[in-house]
Amino acid sequence: MQGTVVIDCFPESVHRYRKGYAVVAVDVVRATTTAISTAAAGRRCFPVLTIEAAWEMAKRLENPLLVGEQNGARPAGFDLNNSPSDLMMRLDVHRPAVLLSSSGTRLCHEAFACEAAFVACLRNYSSVASHLAGNFRRIAVIGAGSRSVFREEDQLCCAWIAEHLISAGYTAENSHTLMLIRKWQDKPADAWLESKSASYLRSSGQTADLDFILGHIDDLTVSYALRNGEVTSILPVPELRV
Repeated sequence: MQGTVVIDCFPESVHRYRKGYAVVAVDVVRATTTAISTAAAGRRCFPVLTIEAAWEMAKRLENPLLVGEQNGARPAGFDLNNSPSDLMMRLDVHRPAVLLSSSGTRLCHEAFACEAAFVACLRNYSSVASHLAGNFRRIAVIGAGSRSVFREEDQLCCAWIAEHLISAGYTAENSHTLMLIRKWQDKPADAWLESKSASYLRSSGQTADLDFILGHIDDLTVSYALRNGEVTSILPVPELRV
């Protein structure tokens, strides 16, 4: 299929892609890694926009876990921080997770309103690209960003997804997308280790999450969609929608 791919950043950019695009939300450190790992473990996952929305969602679920952070701190009353490694240590996968983060779940919240929305991290970048290729003509891969910065780990993940699509016959919509693909296409998965995100995890004693992210590169073969407020796995190949 002849199609196009564009890389963008920040939740507020999503409105540009609500119609006619499949949107992919990316927040490697850490929301989409947490969300995908949660769903892959068999636990339901509901990304939310605010602390208030988290409590409202929790009321509708049976015995949920409240997972997340705001400005790096776990909100009062929450069970866990936005930590994929901590969540994977738990055995109570029957308890649904309500997930909140400073930017990643904001991005997911915006993406829910798009015609087709997916979620990706370094665990499933090639599987989501393979799922999208040939099924959607226009694809927007969007990093969550933080404090007006397009974080390096998100650049890398977005670029790798876009590179797969280019290899499948898509073209870049603009020079910025092509520049990011070229910047990251030959880099190793740990090329962002000197970034502010990695430094934050180290300085805050959360290196287990850093190890988790780098220890799970492209190890999932399932794609995950954002549908009806939830992260859901996609197994069958859908009909062309866009």
